[in-house]
Amino acid sequence: MSNPLNMKAVGSYRYLPLSDPESLVDLHIEKPVPTGRDLLVKVKAVSVNPADLDIRKNNNYEAESPKILGWDASGIVEQVGPECQLFKPGDEVFYAGSVTRPGVNSEFHLVDERIAGNKPKSLDFAQAAALPLTSLTAWEGLFDRLGISHSSEENESILIIGAAGGVGSIATQLAKLAGLTVIGTASRPESVQWAKDHGADFTINHNSPFAPQLKEIGFESVDYVFCLNDTVQHFENLAEVIAPQGKICSIVPVAKASQAGSLDMDLLFYKSVTFVWELMFTRAMFQTKDIIKQHDILNQLAELIDNGKLKTTLAERLEPINAANLRLAHEKIETGRAVGKIVLENF
Repeated sequence: MSNPLNMKAVGSYRYLPLSDPESLVDLHIEKPVPTGRDLLVKVKAVSVNPADLDIRKNNNYEAESPKILGWDASGIVEQVGPECQLFKPGDEVFYAGSVTRPGVNSEFHLVDERIAGNKPKSLDFAQAAALPLTSLTAWEGLFDRLGISHSSEENESILIIGAAGGVGSIATQLAKLAGLTVIGTASRPESVQWAKDHGADFTINHNSPFAPQLKEIGFESVDYVFCLNDTVQHFENLAEVIAPQGKICSIVPVAKASQAGSLDMDLLFYKSVTFVWELMFTRAMFQTKDIIKQHDILNQLAELIDNGKLKTTLAERLEPINAANLRLAHEKIETGRAVGKIVLENF
């Protein structure tokens, strides 16, 4: 008979290549108890992000307790902490969690209610689990960091580097809803089609110089750039095509560049260009005064989805949630060629 105080989970004790079955292992660990403003969520579906791979690779020591990965989930509130105000048991939620706490690859999971939202009613759990991390990143990058208006009437343009990826698929839709002309980068026929299906007006190839390609489609420059892939590699191209007084936001730190390098910020000086970073985990990591804004953003996203204005970026489902399927999902993400999101459902 199973112990009701235990739960299934998937984790790792140290970094190993994905070809090694010990790189991610099935576990039984203690079921947590919610305190404060935490929700205990019965996890129904999870999705995989590049962040999972990065954190797994940084787990390069042999630990006594396993590292539980995963920062995208949907599920049902099982129990609430004594200070909770936003949810009750039985509510359906979706959220991305915090990298300072155990991840979502477990049957039950604790999350601060201020960074969880009400699951879109029109989506199943797998479709909802594909959304939180990428949607929060896209929303914060566009509206909080770049300062784009939700209803722009300025005939502005944005270049999205990596438009067919998880964040790009949402950012393209949100930018289009905001009234911008969206130019996405994609390099393969299937990723070009995916970007266009999600609202890109034009696409260019990020493996070739940007300026000549933009001129071919009638753009001398762009007002905004949202860089979702290899900031160092693309920086000179971005500096060349950004308009004077334009704004660039990146989600990829220099440490993750494909080759050693740095950003020559002087390239932006004469154009008075604003450069900003976006990390979706900042609010949760630092318990910022506006942490509850992520709850509000997720609820606004759910409303857009339920009104048919935004669609999930789920591309592939795997079942059940176990070590073998998570290794498979990590391998697909590791190629850098994944289009949309991979979701696992049901333990």
